[in-house]
Amino acid sequence: MVETQNKLAVVILNWNGLKYLKEFIPILIKYSSIEGVGLYIADNGSKDESVNYLKQNHPEINLILLEKNYGFAEGYNKALEKVDSEYFVLLNSDVEVTEGWIEPLIKLMDSDSEIAACMPKIMDYYMRDYFEYAGAAGGFIDKYAYPFCRGRIFDEIEKDNGQYNNFESIFWASGACLFIRKDIYFKAGGLDGNFFAHMEEIDLCWRIKNMGHKIMFCPESKVYHVGGGTLSKNNPKKTYLNFRNNLYLLYKNLPEGKVFSLIFFRMILDGIAGVKFLIGFEFSNFWAIIKAHFSFYRNVSRFSEKRQKNIKTLFITYDYPEKKNFSIVYSFFVKKLRLYSKLYNAEKSDI
Repeated sequence: MVETQNKLAVVILNWNGLKYLKEFIPILIKYSSIEGVGLYIADNGSKDESVNYLKQNHPEINLILLEKNYGFAEGYNKALEKVDSEYFVLLNSDVEVTEGWIEPLIKLMDSDSEIAACMPKIMDYYMRDYFEYAGAAGGFIDKYAYPFCRGRIFDEIEKDNGQYNNFESIFWASGACLFIRKDIYFKAGGLDGNFFAHMEEIDLCWRIKNMGHKIMFCPESKVYHVGGGTLSKNNPKKTYLNFRNNLYLLYKNLPEGKVFSLIFFRMILDGIAGVKFLIGFEFSNFWAIIKAHFSFYRNVSRFSEKRQKNIKTLFITYDYPEKKNFSIVYSFFVKKLRLYSKLYNAEKSDI
């Protein structure tokens, strides 16, 4: 059963996540049972008891059953086609919401029709005073299109002392809790299923920026994210997806005159990262980078079609204020600038 005509649909994509459903669905229901808000679980072909658990214990949840694991991106695309609402929230199954988390997001989106997407403050489930890796206080990219966040640069996580308690225009909103207009989601083409998982929300947000819309951070809403619910940060599969998908991201979205020079430079940096893995005896992660590059080469023709479609249908640029004019790699590893607040000087020097 799928309800229609909600103001907002909170949609969780589940794959063998019974543990997280038991822990977080009761909290979601407690703090999200608001008029005009529908709650949905899209099951990505789980083999555990997720579906039976939901049917027996939470009949108020609308179930969308997918016949197999389509991955994060295509799974959401197929699920959201079945949901009718003005806004979507794409919410990870390992996220704990808080009291009053929905209302500030709706208020922000209702305040400006040019805001296509936004995100709450994403905190660490275990270290609750600290930001969480996947999104923190809003996402940006550097001059070489490396993604980073306010509150998290690489593995350096900041404590939340209220330093980012301002509404901020950002480049990308985290897929852990992505609030987005339904019409914009589909006009932009949705999440790219070829990404399978990881960085697909950055790709979507980049296309939304190229459509001329805003993406915002909303500090008045807060959630807690476990992180690594499907793949841990050091899992070679995640390394493979991150390195491969970053190349996909660049090739699809960079404007003419930028694409080949930046991809070539990124390949050099990827090589340096591979050497670092070798030195640290992380051979599986080193091999994951090699496989990521060969996968990208094999799929260039497929993504060339997507790139040409973007060029024809979107206003593609690279000079957004949310694209920072420095190298986050150089700033972090060479200049030892580990906090977002320290990066202003780096931007002024145009590293």
